[in-house]
Amino acid sequence: MTTGVLDYESDAITQLMSMAEEDWTEQELKEALQRAIMLEVSTIPPYSTALWSITARNGDQPVGDTVQEIIFDEMFHFGLVCNMLTSIGGTVVLTNPLTVPKYPGELPGGVNPGLVVYLSGLSRDSAGLFAAIEKPENPLAYASDGNTIGAFYQRIANVFPTYAHLLTGQRQVTFSLGTNRSIVAMNTIDDVLSAIHVIQTQGEGTTASPEDPFPSAPGELAHYYAFQEIAVGRKLVQNPTTKTWEFTGADVPLPDTFPVARVPKGGWPRQGDPNSPDGPTAGQLDAFNQHYSAMLHALERAWGGDPSQLGTAIGLMGQLRDTAQQIVDVKLPADPRFTYGPEWLLV
Repeated sequence: MTTGVLDYESDAITQLMSMAEEDWTEQELKEALQRAIMLEVSTIPPYSTALWSITARNGDQPVGDTVQEIIFDEMFHFGLVCNMLTSIGGTVVLTNPLTVPKYPGELPGGVNPGLVVYLSGLSRDSAGLFAAIEKPENPLAYASDGNTIGAFYQRIANVFPTYAHLLTGQRQVTFSLGTNRSIVAMNTIDDVLSAIHVIQTQGEGTTASPEDPFPSAPGELAHYYAFQEIAVGRKLVQNPTTKTWEFTGADVPLPDTFPVARVPKGGWPRQGDPNSPDGPTAGQLDAFNQHYSAMLHALERAWGGDPSQLGTAIGLMGQLRDTAQQIVDVKLPADPRFTYGPEWLLV
């Protein structure tokens, strides 16, 4: 099955999932890990765009805090999988135009087929999209089917022990992103399987509970259920009689947000379109894309043998936030009910 081409818009994960586990070679495992990295990266732009659309920068914002914590988790997962790949001799690829996320579009590799991921402000609809991205195989409070991110990680976990002898601990990056978010080296198969378990359960919960078993705060829900609370607008509670989990608890109000429009494919046309940005806005959009591209290059270099570049990447993430918060405050000229959103383009 090995293609050698890491095309974000391919169905490569679907193909990997259709292969018998015993038919996976070392190359299939490396490709699977690279595609898992692409999956983790693909969640950052939509979740971050939603977070940065919240107008209140300070104060008590439970929904904003939830989205921010999930973004930190995704960054944590990204680092763990990068360490898995480099520890078996693979190379992390982030800046090939084929590997970068494409919006609007499906998730990379054919995961959750038919689900179109877009960039926009925070709303009930976008939170529902995020829940669909994170959906478990057998959720406790919602029906779903099809290939999921968790199922793909399970396949990696099933195959990895066969190639445990490849683990050398090379080009590892270690860093703490806060409570229960330490990016650790992948030196043994136990390190790998433990990390995959964390990734799966933080996204999906367990078959017994919707709570994140590795929370940064007590009672924190797994990503799927946290996003579903925002989408439904009610807290998830356990029915005392039936013991089932239901979205029937207290209201979950949305914070005030800038009405960020869905970003068109390829970004906002710079000319010839009713919503083409003026000069200053185009400059902000371009600056954001430059920061994003520089961040991807820094992360690629960090896992390419220069871990000090992780600090550079973190600094660029702050610049992304600051620039995005300027962009989302600018109204569209042809439809001032909405505002611009960052494009997340590799330049």
